[in-house]
Amino acid sequence: MRLAKILSARGDEIVALIRNPDHRVDVRTAGAEPVVIDLEQASEDDVARAIVGCDAVVFAAGAGPGSGPDRKETVDYGAAAKLITAAQRAGVGRYVIVSSMGADSHAAGDDTFSVYLRAKGRADDAVRESGLDWTVVRPGGLTNDPGSGHVALGSSMPHGQVSRDDVAAVIAAVLDAPNTVGRTVDLIGGDTAVADAVRTI
Repeated sequence: MRLAKILSARGDEIVALIRNPDHRVDVRTAGAEPVVIDLEQASEDDVARAIVGCDAVVFAAGAGPGSGPDRKETVDYGAAAKLITAAQRAGVGRYVIVSSMGADSHAAGDDTFSVYLRAKGRADDAVRESGLDWTVVRPGGLTNDPGSGHVALGSSMPHGQVSRDDVAAVIAAVLDAPNTVGRTVDLIGGDTAVADAVRTI
């Protein structure tokens, strides 16, 4: 929703893949055209048809807090991987994934958070191996604080927090930044304007 508002304000056309049809009005209000499709259940071809004609895809879905280990696998990894195949079939060359700091396909532990970090890490690995023009953005702890427009962005950042508004601003900037292709970057709140942070990573 936050990303759609930024992109639509600058004149981009956005397709938003949503699972819950009740969200269609809110999505349209944010400036995106909703397509009801469940990434867990839909076929790769169905997803590909939904994104034909797009210049880029952004994977920002997640099973969310309160979900169990199984859904970390089917959403945080499985849906991201399905969108990779769909992008390849639809001829969409640019793929930006919202990951998580600490994501690691070899993360130890059997608790739900460890499963989450492994699922995110596997998704990141799949994106890197996809042959697409990829960028992995790994935010720290997400907050609902108003965005400051300033962040810290780099290949290895200390753990910290970042507002969802600022994550959306970074994603919007990354989409237009060729220097971010093939890069994995950590993202936390900081003192550098978003445009400058993205330009200089």
